[in-house]
Amino acid sequence: MRCSGTVKNGVIVPDRSGALPEGARVQVQTLRTVRRAQRRVAAPGVALLRFAGKATGLPPDLAENHDHYLHGLPKRKP
Repeated sequence: MRCSGTVKNGVIVPDRSGALPEGARVQVQTLRTVRRAQRRVAAPGVALLRFAGKATGLPPDLAENHDHYLHGLPKRKP
């Protein structure tokens, strides 16, 4: 469950009344902390882009026949 709110006089007040059941245990994390952590974790595709175009000596038909080179399956016919 996700709930937003505001701190007023040292007390967290949810934006919606009844958003949390009485006695519910909560963990509070500021939006600044969440956004900072999100910036540090790059999407997998973005992280892999640093390797794009770096490989050398690969067969010219690797994209079409990667299953052949990786798993030994027959090559696809052109």
